[in-house]
Amino acid sequence: MKMSCLKGTTISFSCLKLAFPSYPSSFQNLPFRRTIKPLSAALQTSPATSPSTTKAEDQVARSHWKAAIDFKWIKDNKEAVAANIRNRNSDADLELVLQLYDRFFNLQKEVERVRGERNAVANKMKGKMEQSQRQRLIEEGKNLKEGLIALEEDLLKLNDKLQLEAQRIPNMTHPNVPIGGEDSSMTRKLVGSAPEFSFPVKDHLELGKELCLFDFDTAAELYVRCIYYAVSQVSGSKFYYLKNDAVLLEMALVNWTLSEVMKRGFTPLTTPELVRSSVVEKCGFQPRGNNTQVYSIEDSDQCLIGTAEIPVGGLHMDSILAETLLPLKYVAFSHCFRTEAGAAGSATRGLYRVHQFSKVEMFIFCRPEESEHYHEELIKIEEDMFSSLGLHFKTLDMASEDLGAPAYRKFDVEAWMPGLERFGEISSASNCTDYQSRRLGIRYRPSEAPVASPKSSKGNLAPPLFVHTLNATACAVPRMIICLLENYQQEDGSILIPEPLRPFMGGRSVISRKL
Repeated sequence: MKMSCLKGTTISFSCLKLAFPSYPSSFQNLPFRRTIKPLSAALQTSPATSPSTTKAEDQVARSHWKAAIDFKWIKDNKEAVAANIRNRNSDADLELVLQLYDRFFNLQKEVERVRGERNAVANKMKGKMEQSQRQRLIEEGKNLKEGLIALEEDLLKLNDKLQLEAQRIPNMTHPNVPIGGEDSSMTRKLVGSAPEFSFPVKDHLELGKELCLFDFDTAAELYVRCIYYAVSQVSGSKFYYLKNDAVLLEMALVNWTLSEVMKRGFTPLTTPELVRSSVVEKCGFQPRGNNTQVYSIEDSDQCLIGTAEIPVGGLHMDSILAETLLPLKYVAFSHCFRTEAGAAGSATRGLYRVHQFSKVEMFIFCRPEESEHYHEELIKIEEDMFSSLGLHFKTLDMASEDLGAPAYRKFDVEAWMPGLERFGEISSASNCTDYQSRRLGIRYRPSEAPVASPKSSKGNLAPPLFVHTLNATACAVPRMIICLLENYQQEDGSILIPEPLRPFMGGRSVISRKL
């Protein structure tokens, strides 16, 4: 039976009824029955939005959270911020932000002036006076109150516009980051060498078909025998099932990665895979038009996560941490969902770029002066693990245009994939400094207050400061499966299992054809 449960990027749980006749009808009444589609599309079709509402008005109406952006610093460092925006090829409009900030600052002063006049009138009315004078004060107070209400409404709208524009400004950039596009990225380290084969090399698609590890074409016929098989009839393209050895291999990768990272003092987590759209935005993943990578839930403010970075980043949202708790190190397992809008071509075929995959993510909250140290620690953990698997890879210091808005600096790891005859990205590690914490409201209170600090709070407590956040991919399962299949293929078609993974594969050393 031919079905299309994935129309564009909209997924409906009602497709389960079509795919599985025994699917209980009672499930349709459960609270998770929602339609999933890109967040941008959900925003464009929000029922709360009137057809006559303009796009700008709609954006302002949706703005319900504020980032703690240091507008004074931006104004005082206008030239550096403008250069950073150019270097990142960002579409942020700094001039507009500064204009809105000046208007907001002046309007705020006007609001405070009118509020003061209203209070003065109220105080005058407390004394004894003639009725005519009291009546004049009542009228004056009424006019001031109405004017103040109008000014405060204008101030709120202006603040929303200011926030929307300012939130587009990317993080500042580390001085050692190469300037330019992806081709300008610099190689920090090259590890190992490409394996040499005495037989024709196959890519992971061919290896998977021969070993019955997956099948993107004839899934229905090979359902019983295949380990991997296509899911286009159930979910659409770029989805897949895992069976038998493929399940063991994924679990081995996940469990081995967790055990290795936990040895470095990281706390393991599993995370929600649905989060509020505001948390996605606060982490710096701004949905943009039809090319958004985010799936949203229709008639809801929730989204499917594209990385565990998002729910882990929100773990301490709107809180003040004790300095003694820092650094907080987490390693999180989750499934990830991405629309992969615009991704096509032979370079993205097979498992290389899919809509759903498993991933293990590292995340650190730390003091500002420690973030560069922990950035180096994260990339070393990645390099140590990939080296222990015997992979040939390179670590790149990514160029300014390839950083994304949150990252101050980003290191990518690309591993050699013989079947694809190229290096492919398998990991990244980013230092986001205080970009995310200013949006998520995550601060820490230093243990000791500075001497004679004018900003010290009651009890001589030090004022809270924003933490720095860092994230790094420990294991993106589909990419790692590609690396293992293509680098460890044997002439007889079998796949050797790297030594570190064997205890997690029941002691097995090879994946071979099923008879």
